[in-house]
Amino acid sequence: MYTIPSKLKLFAAIFMIVGAIGILAGFMSTPSLEEVTSGIEATYGSVDSSLAISASDTAMSASEIEHEAHHTHAQLKNKPWSAIYTAAIYFFMISLGALTFYAIQYVAQAGWSPLLFRVMEAINAYMPIGSIVMFALLVLSTLQVNHLFHWMNADLFDPESSNYDAIVAGKKAYLNKPFFLIRAAFYLLGWNLYAYFSRKYSLALDETNDISWYRKNFKIAAGFLAFYIVTESMMSWDWLMSFEPHWFSTLYGWYLFAGMMVTGMIAIVLLTIFLKNKGYLEMVNDSHIHDLAKYIFAFSIFWTYLWFSQFMLIWYSNIPEEVVYFVARINDYKLPFFGMVAVNFLVPLLLLMNTEYKRKNWMVVLTSIIVLVGQYVNVYVLVMPGTVGKSWSFGAAEFGAIFFFFGLFVWVIFSALAKAPLQVKNDPLLEESKQFEY
Repeated sequence: MYTIPSKLKLFAAIFMIVGAIGILAGFMSTPSLEEVTSGIEATYGSVDSSLAISASDTAMSASEIEHEAHHTHAQLKNKPWSAIYTAAIYFFMISLGALTFYAIQYVAQAGWSPLLFRVMEAINAYMPIGSIVMFALLVLSTLQVNHLFHWMNADLFDPESSNYDAIVAGKKAYLNKPFFLIRAAFYLLGWNLYAYFSRKYSLALDETNDISWYRKNFKIAAGFLAFYIVTESMMSWDWLMSFEPHWFSTLYGWYLFAGMMVTGMIAIVLLTIFLKNKGYLEMVNDSHIHDLAKYIFAFSIFWTYLWFSQFMLIWYSNIPEEVVYFVARINDYKLPFFGMVAVNFLVPLLLLMNTEYKRKNWMVVLTSIIVLVGQYVNVYVLVMPGTVGKSWSFGAAEFGAIFFFFGLFVWVIFSALAKAPLQVKNDPLLEESKQFEY
């Protein structure tokens, strides 16, 4: 049995405390409307609206300054909420990616992976608390505590309002608050039920030699994957793509799926290497690490293919209502937008293409950490342009949110490791996993 070291608990607690302080600092540092207005006036100057035609191009009329100030202030108020949302969904998707990979192992009846099942189950243990956090954030959005989802503004659906948006109003049957929350609850309930029952059946197989528990896990894994492939796409539309409700992409769900799988498998390999270095998982060998690294490499290339396919087709067609999505990112997020593509593609390509590199723990760890950062930036670029626009920066709220959810993630998964033996028993493919050699 694994026992959590007291230093590890302290490590996780410190990250959560520092993160909470950073988040609080992010909220407290949000400037007031008056401060934003003063800053805009200092930058652009102010002229009387009657003289606006003869004024310099950089000057703004009083009404323009007022409009820009309200717009910028709204974005800055969203900024700490967006930071929390980005980190929350990022760590949630790591767990969901690991859960999906776990289900694939059962459905494929893979013989190499049973030695890693407890590691996967520990990462899956984050699903319930991650789901609670995500649902709470979505509920707060529907209550207008924050304004992350632009389409939740009731004026957009009112033909009598000056803010009426015919495109958004045309999507009211799908984009409405009650149905939005019902869908979210449906996704989360289905995913968590699989996580719960798969763990239950796995532990039951440990205690008995009844192969029926393995068959049950096989069946529910197949059902979960069928459920997941539909709900994951819908989740991506609801929780991320709807930040910009005028735009859509038919590749969006697959794109998010690829990134999710990469981060889930990285979490599995990092936790496996950590435990092995601490003297646990003695039967895990370099071939197991090699296979995990191979999957990370493959899905990183798949992610890049989907990114390029989505970008190239939209950019080349140059349809205004489609290309605006990438114009905003290239104009205002050039470094993170292109930087995360370079990191998520070139690093795995250069460091994990060689078979021998996939068998070197330090190389796999280095690549994994860099790609984890790259995938966080990917999620950041998916969230921020639609919620804070040009008013983005990386500060206390962003670092605080990352630290808090990282500490929470570590605390939960290591607590789960301590609740069961680190090696499954009575799995019909366990001996094959022990003898696995690539």
